[in-house]
Amino acid sequence: MTLKELKIGESAVIDTVGGEGALRQHFLDMGLIPGERVTLVKFAPMGDPMELQIHGYELTLRLDDAARIAVTPAASAPAAAHARRESKMVEHPGLGEGGRYHTKKGEHPVPEGTTLTFALAGNQNCGKTTLFNQLTGSNQHVGNFPGVTVDRKSGAIKEHPETEVTDLPGIYSMSPYSNEEIVTRQFIIGEKPTGIINIVDATNIERNLYLTMQLMELETPMVLALNMMDEVRGNGGTIRINQMEAMLGIPVVPISAAKNEGVDELVDHAIHVAKYQERPGRMDFCGEEDHGGAVHRCIHGIIHLIEDHAKAAGIPVRFAATKLVEGDARIEQALKLDQNEKEMIEHIIVQMEQERGLDRAAAIADMRFHFIHQLVDQTVVKPHQSKEQLRSSRIDQFLTGKYTAIPAFVGIMALVFYLTFGVIGAGLQGLLEVGIDRLTVLVDDALTYWNVNEVVHSLVIDGIFTGVGSVLSFLPIIVTLFFFLSLLEDTGYMARVAFVMDKLLRRIGLSGRSIVPMLIGFGCTVPGVMASRTLPSERDRKMTILLTPFMSCSAKLPIYSLFAVTFFPDHAALVMVGLYFLGIIVGILAAFALKGTLFRGEAVPFVMELPNYRLPGLKNVCQLLWEKARDFLERAFTVIFIATIVIWFLQNFDPQLSLTADPQESILALVASCIAPLFAPLGFADWRVSTALITGFMAKESVVSTLTILYGSSAALGAALSPAAAAPLLVFCLLYTPCIAAVASVKRELGRRWAAVMVLNQCAVAWVAALIVRLIALAVF
Repeated sequence: MTLKELKIGESAVIDTVGGEGALRQHFLDMGLIPGERVTLVKFAPMGDPMELQIHGYELTLRLDDAARIAVTPAASAPAAAHARRESKMVEHPGLGEGGRYHTKKGEHPVPEGTTLTFALAGNQNCGKTTLFNQLTGSNQHVGNFPGVTVDRKSGAIKEHPETEVTDLPGIYSMSPYSNEEIVTRQFIIGEKPTGIINIVDATNIERNLYLTMQLMELETPMVLALNMMDEVRGNGGTIRINQMEAMLGIPVVPISAAKNEGVDELVDHAIHVAKYQERPGRMDFCGEEDHGGAVHRCIHGIIHLIEDHAKAAGIPVRFAATKLVEGDARIEQALKLDQNEKEMIEHIIVQMEQERGLDRAAAIADMRFHFIHQLVDQTVVKPHQSKEQLRSSRIDQFLTGKYTAIPAFVGIMALVFYLTFGVIGAGLQGLLEVGIDRLTVLVDDALTYWNVNEVVHSLVIDGIFTGVGSVLSFLPIIVTLFFFLSLLEDTGYMARVAFVMDKLLRRIGLSGRSIVPMLIGFGCTVPGVMASRTLPSERDRKMTILLTPFMSCSAKLPIYSLFAVTFFPDHAALVMVGLYFLGIIVGILAAFALKGTLFRGEAVPFVMELPNYRLPGLKNVCQLLWEKARDFLERAFTVIFIATIVIWFLQNFDPQLSLTADPQESILALVASCIAPLFAPLGFADWRVSTALITGFMAKESVVSTLTILYGSSAALGAALSPAAAAPLLVFCLLYTPCIAAVASVKRELGRRWAAVMVLNQCAVAWVAALIVRLIALAVF
């Protein structure tokens, strides 16, 4: 039978893993290897994908992929699975590896004054960024979702200016499956850090140690940080640190990054092993289950063949050998082997496959997991079922239940929007508006009292205070929205949304993982675009990036608020929520169009870990809110500040640079009226609106400041435009090209051509959608 045929609650032992290429390797790296026990937890509400438990953690898998994995019901094969765990390691003294359970002393310590560089590496969602913040005092964003870190960040360890630690994106193995995993591999292999800090989730130790085995093969000084030890102890478990150190041959330090426990000891060990270049004491993980040492002989046979090539390429020979067995094309290319050598290596591998009874990739994965099982059996006292796991299971019964998941998601998002636009955000916005109005009056009176020049007076009040002040009043709404999005991400709910929505998104050609960049896009398009790096498929990544700008970012909130209150005061909240849903609908239609034209084919498999729910850290949430508020204020007093002054100048001076009282004769009117005819069919051919849309390309908040300066007040704006013109203008602002920062991020990810395609596509879609809304509005109003 196959894994697809399991029923909820049933267990089975894996016989064979089908598939090919990077996907199959990813399955093996995640622990889906012959001999392992797997249990079906549940299906997604729409029947696909499924949630499995293996190695003590939850993994999602689509039914089509599960059908490639052959299994035997656990009742028919319990003895085999048990026997596999009981075998003992065999020491192989070859090449100075076997039996060396202590670190290898470096020949020479690092010279004084050398910067000690550290790679902070580990699985996704194991606490790397939290530890990075503790080590460096940085304030990087952390979240309870796989793939929060999508780029590398560096900083010196506190009180150790001679160090530099780099926080790398999460990686499950040194066989990268997605773009952000390539970043990590290239840094560790290519830039050769002085040391590695390998952080491991102690509550999920079996799967996390798989990466540890590969990092040890790199022969780089390394320290193992067992994170979340407070949870292990809290659930009645423990880890025999000294015994684990002896078996691995590297320092092992128990820590809790979130509580800053054990971090100082970790720093001491990391600096020591890096300074004195103490390398891992063990790199041979072969055991007696290896049918007479078939894998061991295979690896060492290849080592002897490629030793010179590996040295020339600067790649550790043991690491290179195991990667060649796995079929790693990048390593093979780097070694520059001749055809004869390639054929000899292939012969060695085929011989091993015949003796071992497993294919090459599965044999290497089996060797590593066998060692991990023995290590865990001897050093880990397993905790009871954790409180976090029990709590997550109970919550998931509702949030991912067959009949409750979709209503729960809609309800949660509706509550977020209601509290943001109707209660908390709107209430705080009202208070801030009162404060800004009073400050404006005070400054206006002071300038009048001091008899300040009329032009300067106009610049300060009509330009700066009117423009910047109108944007500042929306700060509470933006911060409130980010607050709720941060809560959803930190609790682990985002991963469940991806699980629930996968089948739905597959119909438009995407994977469930694509929903996370899109949800982040509701806050800001730039991090949404960057979050797409976690997607393993280039096709999915491009498609997701092109669709993310359709999700209405928080910078557009000031526009919606201004127009909704001015033109639709009785239905303001409904209009704003409707705009968000309209963006989603248009995004879905665009996805269908892209799927049928530029991006034909199926979405990549949905293989993702589901983390336990965790209470958001107050410090993390406050830090995120402060960052977003600071970012908004910086833009308000830089880009928007400059834009308001430029607009005020262009509005008050004619082409001869003479002060003019009539805005129609201004430089601004002359420039903007050239493009205004484009918007005539949409009902807003006013040069002032065209100007606002141009400045909106710099920063979307500038649309509001520009309109407020040019019209003088929201009342004047309401008198100049009708609701039938305001509705299509709102839709155009929702859908037209995102700000220049977002365009720059798309250019960085996909290149100039795709960025240009995205800008033109967004403008065209916005114009057509606004025209449709204009025709409907004329019939209604």
